[in-house]
Amino acid sequence: MRIDVMTKLRGVDSFPKLWARRTTLSMEDGTIELMSLPDLVRAKKTQRDKDWPMVRRLVEVNYFENRDHPSREQIRFWFLELRTTDLLIELAQAQGPIPAHLRRRRPLLDLAISADKSSLTEALLAEEQREREADRQYWAPLKKELETLRHSRRSPANR
Repeated sequence: MRIDVMTKLRGVDSFPKLWARRTTLSMEDGTIELMSLPDLVRAKKTQRDKDWPMVRRLVEVNYFENRDHPSREQIRFWFLELRTTDLLIELAQAQGPIPAHLRRRRPLLDLAISADKSSLTEALLAEEQREREADRQYWAPLKKELETLRHSRRSPANR
């Protein structure tokens, strides 16, 4: 079995900040401490194919569970993280004017306002590709360093 211990994730705050924002679930036999949903979504924005459907679904579930009585923070989170064309358009129509600072941070929100499904779908895909590439670039030197260490351990000179 192989376990990867990561002390830092791309795009995610330090452990003390993550811990302060954690979600606590009460279970029959104790409690479980988890990353907050916004932090988990940020952590899952990787180059791995299996992470992107999870990002989409995590945000969708939160939206469906809370859209009737959302907090301002939830609305902000959805504007920044929803990956579903129809839901972004629905949110833009339901919430009225999107604050300019959110539109600057995620320009594709202008396409949600105009309900341009085709262009919004393309923009969401391009956004995902940029995140995947940023993740690849972030991990490339670290992967190279780990490979060098692994190969040096296997070298006959090191036995």
